[in-house]
Amino acid sequence: MQHRRFVAGGRRLLLGLLPAATLLAIALPVSAQRAQPCIGASWELTGPLAHTGFSIRIAVETALEEINAAGGVLGQQLRLVAYDDVGEPARAVDNARRIGERDNCIVMMGGFRTPNAIALRDPLAEMELPWVGVISAGTAVIEHPNNANKWMFRVSMKDRWVAPFLVEHAKARTKSGKIALVYEGTAWGQGAVPDVERAMAAINMPLVAKETFNIGDQDMSAQLIRLRDAGVDTIILYAVDREATNLVRSMDRLGYRPTIIAAWGVGVQFARTAGPLAEGVLVAGTFSWMGDLPPRAAGVLQRMMQKFPQITSPADIPLPSGTANAYDATYIIAEAIKLAGRFDRDAFRQALYRVNYDGIVASYRPAFEPRQERHDAILPQHYKLFAFHNGAMLPVEQTPFRQAAR
Repeated sequence: MQHRRFVAGGRRLLLGLLPAATLLAIALPVSAQRAQPCIGASWELTGPLAHTGFSIRIAVETALEEINAAGGVLGQQLRLVAYDDVGEPARAVDNARRIGERDNCIVMMGGFRTPNAIALRDPLAEMELPWVGVISAGTAVIEHPNNANKWMFRVSMKDRWVAPFLVEHAKARTKSGKIALVYEGTAWGQGAVPDVERAMAAINMPLVAKETFNIGDQDMSAQLIRLRDAGVDTIILYAVDREATNLVRSMDRLGYRPTIIAAWGVGVQFARTAGPLAEGVLVAGTFSWMGDLPPRAAGVLQRMMQKFPQITSPADIPLPSGTANAYDATYIIAEAIKLAGRFDRDAFRQALYRVNYDGIVASYRPAFEPRQERHDAILPQHYKLFAFHNGAMLPVEQTPFRQAAR
């Protein structure tokens, strides 16, 4: 059985109950200790982003159940130790310290928010704790200043690669040639701005406008009026479900409906909260659980539905790409441990460069390479475009929105 600790931020004061040998081990540098066969995680498990943590957890637990049923890794059952950070960077850092220093897990898995991941860069390096992200897409999560990233890896999209993908589809769909960028005022949204600007410059098209908003903003009419008056007919959007919903509601009040092509912070939750206003919104991603699935992915979906009764259909998976990424990432972690031959963090880190694995999102050959740009496993050729249609997020080819404007 997997060991799970879903802690909402409280500290556990257990040192007085531990034997002297354990206290001695805690006093030793982490790098001198044998790592434990656990995947530590800091996810958004409660609060407004709880659906994101759930999307990751269902995949990781399903994959671990399969791995352990097949004998585990190096004769050990691989277990999950997950903590709640409620989407707050400071809590993510606290959780990383627990995972790296107290739980002594072989690896940590990241959650949804880019600001949380960026806050972990120095603590992870100090602890020499490998980290594998599965959703947070900010370029700076992996590409650190001075090429300094040694410990952070990702099985997800990267904004520097996402931006040209979004721009390509925006160019194909605009009728007026007037494209704008709308982004949330966080490290993720702000970090995407230079990526999008470079991608637009590469196709010799200017961004007509850039507009930003804060997390929790409900009325975005002022920004939209400026875009409407500038003649913008296509918006590249970096937002998550709640603010994306508020954006299309503001559009509806103004009677202004440009084409929206969103980065993948927008998920299935958006269809539920925006209702008919979600129709036709386009989203970048890596995977959809809807429609015809390959046999292996269909089997994974069936096992997730059996394990988690709240999933009655693919529509109940809030972040389809994140779930698929997390499933593949769990197997990549297991393969790297096998290649390392022992529960040693540095050996595990180096083994990640030798993993060759056929997943449900992509064929990873290899999963990673030593240069930090290739600490990202999912390459641009694996990116896909999805569209909301009749309340479902489907591959764009399966919707009326498959044809571009030209």
